[in-house]
Amino acid sequence: MQERSSVAELASSLRSELDRYSPGGKLPSSRALVERYRVSPVTVTRALAQLAAEGLVVTRPGAGAFRAEPRAAAPAAGDTSWQEVALSADTATEIVPRAVDASGVLVTLAAPPPGVVEFNGGYLHPSLQPERALAAALARAGRRPGAWGRPPADGLPELREWFAREIGGSVTAAEVLITAGGQSALTTALRALGAPGTPVLVESPTYPGMLAVARAAGLRPVPVPCDADGVRPDLLEAAFRATGARVFVCQPLFQNPTGAVLRSERRREVLRIARAAGAFVVEDDFARRLVHEDAGPLPATLAADDPDGVVVHVCSLTKVTSASLRVGALAARGPVLERLRAIQVVDSFFVPRPLQEAALELVGAPAWGRHLRAVAGELRNRCDTLASAVALQLPELALPPRIPSGGYHLWLRLPDTLDEAALHSAALRAGVAAAPGRPYFCAEPPAGHLRLSFAGVAGPGEITEGVRRLRTAIDELTP
Repeated sequence: MQERSSVAELASSLRSELDRYSPGGKLPSSRALVERYRVSPVTVTRALAQLAAEGLVVTRPGAGAFRAEPRAAAPAAGDTSWQEVALSADTATEIVPRAVDASGVLVTLAAPPPGVVEFNGGYLHPSLQPERALAAALARAGRRPGAWGRPPADGLPELREWFAREIGGSVTAAEVLITAGGQSALTTALRALGAPGTPVLVESPTYPGMLAVARAAGLRPVPVPCDADGVRPDLLEAAFRATGARVFVCQPLFQNPTGAVLRSERRREVLRIARAAGAFVVEDDFARRLVHEDAGPLPATLAADDPDGVVVHVCSLTKVTSASLRVGALAARGPVLERLRAIQVVDSFFVPRPLQEAALELVGAPAWGRHLRAVAGELRNRCDTLASAVALQLPELALPPRIPSGGYHLWLRLPDTLDEAALHSAALRAGVAAAPGRPYFCAEPPAGHLRLSFAGVAGPGEITEGVRRLRTAIDELTP
């Protein structure tokens, strides 16, 4: 982290001084920059490489770094207004327009301005990421024989075997495809299972990224309400009958955003209902490696209890490591596997082999178990801190009936007197970013909500400060 900061600072300093040199003029030597700025030679090399990538300097081995020639003036902007007609005409004959609304996803991906407490993040804070283990795994992976060769289209056999063991039950490596993260796996699954214009049943509320994927594929999301024990089987069965849907997407473990765990008897009911409807269940098992310390044994995956190929299982290493380790898996049995494989190959050919090799190195190293235990303890502490702070300082916001023992967020219901959009804006003014609840519903929401993530912040102190700022925002809106 310190090295990265030093590189950025040196690059900024050198960028501000470039006007001292004429185009083609030579910059001070690397040795001179090391002495002048009191940084390491590696920092100098990386800062110059950054400026070279920006087109500001040119580096010549053995000769040094030189100011680049000025860039040619940018051509005048063209007229792209014709695209409005073309893009609209494409949707005129579609039963369900394939409009892509990524706003709910971008809320969790966008970096807030400096100083803003990030309660809207969807990934671990850098302090929780296994950066050293990842760096070591990537270095070892690069030295593996054939590491830069073309991998099998289905993924490395050893990695498929590892995911099969993690999924459990009778799932085999032959039934696993390696994907570029969980989002890519969901995209492949929904494209494979649902024809454009058809309904897809989803939990309500649910993950906005999945709703965006469904709509982009021309599917029509139909909500099935959840309670504290997960999706309601009676309403799921009624939804299958009413819509004729052939796909149900669910997160049975630490559901996003409610944190609910699907109760054991409901798990059997969900599989029975889907099987009777001739439908698939897409199991998004995103949070299994985000279990909190002392949570107790986790229920098995739905796929582990499914001999008939009802379940298409999705999982990933991304959430518990880094947003950039985009390695996940799809598991299915029966003819559907061939369709999943075909769509993935057409879309992306394969996941880059160095990334797969690095994932193998990571999960096979002793540091992997230590990392999972450290994350489990830290998430438990952060969840307790956030829940206690909300109960004490924000009593008007209703906590979930059961505080989740896994995952990375809390789902808070707002009182009817508090407008969700207004609170989101007031919170940003107060210096805290939270995820509004509206994007988690594919139909009209029953109430306003906020999702607060405790994984993307620096620690308990920042959680406490973020809740204090939310109190300020609420007070601003309260007469």
